[in-house]
Amino acid sequence: MAIRMPVITRVCRQIVGRFSFAATHIPKGCFAVYVGEEGEKKRFVIPISFLRHPSFQELLNRAEDEFGFHHPMGGLTLPCTEELFIYLISKFSRINLT
Repeated sequence: MAIRMPVITRVCRQIVGRFSFAATHIPKGCFAVYVGEEGEKKRFVIPISFLRHPSFQELLNRAEDEFGFHHPMGGLTLPCTEELFIYLISKFSRINLT
């Protein structure tokens, strides 16, 4: 299955644009995602550089399959547990540091 990076990039920019007007600040080069179980979603602000990681791209594909472009939290919702997401972002952070 091919990754449609231009579409993903455009959608992510649109989502980042929505968050830039939110009450909480999101640093330049970052965007917000929601993860967790239904009714217990937690918001994370992560660097855009995470978009290039295949595991994150897979999460984006799963989000598109599950939610389409309608995200119940108003932002990008990823279909995974909080524990899995924390594991993935810690892995991405280690990769970016090396």
